[in-house]
Amino acid sequence: MEKLIKNIDKSEIIRLADKVAYECGKVASLTLAQRPGIGITVMAFDENTDISTHTALGDALVYIFEGKASITINNKEYILKAGESVVMPCGVPHSVKAVTKFKMLLAVVK
Repeated sequence: MEKLIKNIDKSEIIRLADKVAYECGKVASLTLAQRPGIGITVMAFDENTDISTHTALGDALVYIFEGKASITINNKEYILKAGESVVMPCGVPHSVKAVTKFKMLLAVVK
């Protein structure tokens, strides 16, 4: 049987934020699903790390688990903290930068 969601235990309670660790000076990630219509990734950003401006082929939902992030969408900055979300629309330039160390869930729906 094909694994639709990978890299985490099924039928168990888990904390997704614990599945990816901070790495000094890096953005760390763990892919949970990568299919033609959806990608789901848990990410950990160390302080002063970022993903530069780019576009995506789908709507990208971000959920912040812990810490604080600066997300710029079409030149407008949004500061998100734990428990907050934003959607970066398909084809619109966006970037993500660590204000503090932070962890997030990214779901891209195409």
